[in-house]
Amino acid sequence: MAAITMRLPVPRKAVGPSAPRGGEKHLVAPGDTITTDTGYMRGHGTYVEEEKLIASVAGAVERVNKLVCVKALKTRYNGEVGDIVVGRITEVQQKRWKVETNSRLDSVLLLSSMNLPGGELRRRSAEDELAMRDYLQEGDLISLGQGVLVQVSPSLVKRQKTHFHDLPCGASVILGNNGFIWIYPTAEQKDEEAGGFTTNLEPVPLSDREVISRLRNCIVALVTQQLMLFDTSILYCYEASLPHQIKDILKPEVMEEIVLETRQRLLDLEG
Repeated sequence: MAAITMRLPVPRKAVGPSAPRGGEKHLVAPGDTITTDTGYMRGHGTYVEEEKLIASVAGAVERVNKLVCVKALKTRYNGEVGDIVVGRITEVQQKRWKVETNSRLDSVLLLSSMNLPGGELRRRSAEDELAMRDYLQEGDLISLGQGVLVQVSPSLVKRQKTHFHDLPCGASVILGNNGFIWIYPTAEQKDEEAGGFTTNLEPVPLSDREVISRLRNCIVALVTQQLMLFDTSILYCYEASLPHQIKDILKPEVMEEIVLETRQRLLDLEG
């Protein structure tokens, strides 16, 4: 007879209202009336009917002065200036690479924008063009060494001043605005040179792989429960998952338990 794993219910602390700092976001469904004020301008995701501004998609209402738009909860990534993205090379072309960035169209990385080994600054030559596949080839991720890629909805990645985070658990994450999240071991000594292209293919120790795997499962749990991803929420979820084995984090009852604890800690942090 096969063994069956059973978990008894445990008392849980009631979670307060999940209103983020600065006011709760106004979520709407298609057909909901956003405002009846005629002084507003119609933006993306809205339409006007009988002098009412109505949502055409499900998402969060965003206001910029008099402009009102609805940002869809699930949509393809639309790049903005200053965004941090993680991409995968799909094709090597003349003096450029095509990069999959979870957007409607592939992005372009020019050879002239690539940092050469050692951070050398000079004009790119024909020899550099012939050696493009030595730098990046089809299937490669534009990242900082070995790690794990997690793909989530771009709407769940919180916009912050920095999207590169060295977590105290011993791993680092790049929270791409395009929904591509890269988890990798934190380097013991950071290179202080002026940014050159390097490839680190050294074997990753078992302890680092376990931390990376736990972080990956925690991110999946947060996404499943529709909780925003940023450094604090990921760290709190990681700490809440420590009493459980890595493989058990994805069990529905464990997932719900650690995410509830994470949400409560975030609410306590907001005061």
